[in-house]
Amino acid sequence: MELLSETLDVQTLQIPAGTIALRDDRTGRKWLVELQRFAIGRYPVTQTQYAAVTGQWPSSYVAAQCPVENVSWMDAVRFCNKLSTAAGFLAYYKIHEDETGASVVPASNGYRLPTEAEWEYASRAGTNGPRYGELDDIAWYRENSGGRTHEVGQKQANDWGLYDTLGNVWEWCADQYDLEVYGSYRVFRGGGWSDTERGCLATNRRRSHPTFAIDDLGFRIARSLDIRRG
Repeated sequence: MELLSETLDVQTLQIPAGTIALRDDRTGRKWLVELQRFAIGRYPVTQTQYAAVTGQWPSSYVAAQCPVENVSWMDAVRFCNKLSTAAGFLAYYKIHEDETGASVVPASNGYRLPTEAEWEYASRAGTNGPRYGELDDIAWYRENSGGRTHEVGQKQANDWGLYDTLGNVWEWCADQYDLEVYGSYRVFRGGGWSDTERGCLATNRRRSHPTFAIDDLGFRIARSLDIRRG
């Protein structure tokens, strides 16, 4: 994987094209997603990075190199737009007037949230099990976190060089969870510092309103690498 150095030391890794099989344990639904190559954050967005872009320190546990938390889905997409502008890219999202959703700007080359298919594909890094390693080696969760987040990158990376996809903080993804049942609710993935072992699985899907924020929920960024322009 090629390491890409980005604005504000936001590091992304280039992930190859591939296919991922997803499932929803709530409904039993299974589906395949074909992915083009993309870039994704090597770490969750840190509090320092979030403050550099937004001027805000929203986290309950304040520590510069810990993941930002207490951020909503809307906060995350606003961050992506501001980071895109700072890096000279086109903003990826058009915020809806009611500020409870956002639409994709066609042909944008800016930063965005990963889709949940991209997130799980990147987290698995070519592995087939529920985790890419032994949980204590790769994740901060209820049994070892001491009741708080920890600095990113302290646990073992997966085979593609990504850290903290499991544990530390849950991570917002781009997708709506189930439009017919849950409306605007968005997906988050990965488990957090307060979760038991069963909560930290590559396949776990949770959801909440795009304005919801809590102290074990953050995000990492992504970018499309093959932009089709009309």
